[in-house]
Amino acid sequence: MSDGPGPEPAPVADRAPPALPTLSLALVAMMHEVHAHSGAVYLLRSDEPVLEMAVHAGMPRAFAAPWERVGLSAPIPVADAARERRLVWVGGEEAMARCYPRIAVVLPYPFALAALPVATEQRVYGAVFVTWPGAHPPELSDAERDQLWAACDRLALRLERGAWEEGPLSGHEGDMVATPLGGVADTLGSVEAARMVSRLPYGLVSLDLHGRIGFVNAAAAELLGRPARELLGTQPWVSVPWLNDPMYEDRYRGALLSQQMTSFVALRPPGEWLSFRMYPSTTGLSMRISRARAVAEIARGARQPDVAPSRLVTISQVLGLAGALTEAVGVRDVVQLVWDEVAAAVGSQAMVILGTQGGRLHVLGHRGYADPHTVERFHGLALSERTPGTHALNSGVPAFFDSRDELERLYPSRNESPDGFAAWAYLPLIASGRPVGTCVLAYAEPHVFPADERAVLTSLGGLIAQALERAQLYDAKHRLAHGLQQALLPHSLAPPPGIEAAARYLPATHGMDIGGDFYDLVPTLPLTAAVIGDVQGHNVTAAGLMGQIRTGVRAYTTVGQAPHEVMRSTNRLLIDLGTELFASCLYLRLDPARGRAVMARAGHPPPLLRRPDGRVRVLDLAGGPLLGIDAGAVYPTTEVSLAPGSVLVLYTDGLVEAPRIDIEDALVGLGGLLSEIGDQPLERLADELVRHSAAAQERVDDVAVLLLRAREPA
Repeated sequence: MSDGPGPEPAPVADRAPPALPTLSLALVAMMHEVHAHSGAVYLLRSDEPVLEMAVHAGMPRAFAAPWERVGLSAPIPVADAARERRLVWVGGEEAMARCYPRIAVVLPYPFALAALPVATEQRVYGAVFVTWPGAHPPELSDAERDQLWAACDRLALRLERGAWEEGPLSGHEGDMVATPLGGVADTLGSVEAARMVSRLPYGLVSLDLHGRIGFVNAAAAELLGRPARELLGTQPWVSVPWLNDPMYEDRYRGALLSQQMTSFVALRPPGEWLSFRMYPSTTGLSMRISRARAVAEIARGARQPDVAPSRLVTISQVLGLAGALTEAVGVRDVVQLVWDEVAAAVGSQAMVILGTQGGRLHVLGHRGYADPHTVERFHGLALSERTPGTHALNSGVPAFFDSRDELERLYPSRNESPDGFAAWAYLPLIASGRPVGTCVLAYAEPHVFPADERAVLTSLGGLIAQALERAQLYDAKHRLAHGLQQALLPHSLAPPPGIEAAARYLPATHGMDIGGDFYDLVPTLPLTAAVIGDVQGHNVTAAGLMGQIRTGVRAYTTVGQAPHEVMRSTNRLLIDLGTELFASCLYLRLDPARGRAVMARAGHPPPLLRRPDGRVRVLDLAGGPLLGIDAGAVYPTTEVSLAPGSVLVLYTDGLVEAPRIDIEDALVGLGGLLSEIGDQPLERLADELVRHSAAAQERVDDVAVLLLRAREPA
């Protein structure tokens, strides 16, 4: 939920930053009014569109370290609030996973967040966010909304007065993590309290908000296996070697952010299990440690190699999965990466990714199903039907089914489990605020989905959605480029009697998979014209110009112009079009009955000729400048003998030119290959020339090849 957008923010004028006491006191007062447990104030820099965290309160700043500096255009709540001058409300972990998956993968805990701009009517000074524990209602109350807006308005006016009336403010104050406690702390009662705690048979440890030990009783020191003096001031997952696991620190972070009791068990070498319970507050955590005899057998079973670990994935693993998904290019890549990286990490035995088209689901890819036909039940389902997949997609809310009984109880009218699996997670894939599909994860055995696992899976759904959206756009662009390229190049070559022809085209691997290289064969009996060329660049503009040049060459050939006239006319056409692009071109008129070819060249690489005896030479042709440079350029012609069995190899520079490749060496290698295998069928010869070209393998430029072989007259 959010308030409506306003005008674009204006950056703060050059000034010194306001005094931090102004910001920190305003932030703490705001948090107190709405009973929030952490927050931060960001200021908008004057020299770049960046929000910088000025003060943080209620939690260690390290929790928000990834967002110390936030670009104004970033998909982050404070950036959205400042950029659009609106209140941004995220009502819990599921809402965070749907709307801001980047945050959810780092902080997959139950908490609510509100972000607001700090702004006057004239300008934006920055933004504020505050958070509440997971027990906060999913909606922000009207009273909370009014109090937050009023507090931000007061802070904006204070910043405006400080900036323009009183001059730059100065001073510095650190973040406000916790307020001191009164009461027995300064009395003799604290001594008696310490004595009481020391007599308890179980361990008690007090942690500050940074996770550092401030008090430890004798029983806790004994259970942890370290003297109390070595534990004080340290974090237990740092000072106790067998607690050095990201999972334990993650439990502490989750307890603080959610303000909910959190527990876990840990194995103290060589074989004793201990139970840890963390009781959080806004000032720190109290941790109770005891022997976990009743839990020991369960915990030992969880550590057997054949059973899935109790912890789903660590934060570092989630970030690794996010990084892997950024490498996906097309939809097939996304499907394979989700199977290789995500499904393996969460212990799923099968997976299917569904997309939408025409109001129906369709299968984009699947893995892990023994019978691929079992996924066909998803294909073609109308989004209006009541199924888990359509419900997740329509509502944006993930669905988790621990067992087949639960699935069939909720969806009795449809048999959703003919696939042989026993538990399912249906993750809606929402990107840029719109549904792009559903990811279904299937488990071979009944599987309980605890809250933290649901949060991680929901966050992963957001990351998969973003990767899938990018992949679908790439695939659509690739299909468009491929279709345009196919439309601009000849669909087939129809050589006249006495001539055999074959062609190949490969777009550059960098860019839009479309280029300016072209070739054509124009039959004008009794003669035939052949042309190959290369328009500068490999994009839509180059492809469009290539189509115009090819059409022009065909027209000039059809009206009977000689080779040098065709080149001059095409040159003038390119200049008249007013483009800044140039083109190379090689044009030849074939006369198979007389065994000759007349060629004209405009800055194009020279062709190769393989004679019937196997000898190969590079044809040194006269020529003129590139097309599109000089309106008065002339293009002399050269006549070449073309005996039956001879092969002409016309090509663009992408076949022989690439970084670290010498063009002369490439031509020598090409000639040697042509001499060795030139007697093969022309189609196979074209494949071999491309396959053995080092430059064609790198594909930094488009590659076009046109082969012509003179045959014995019938």
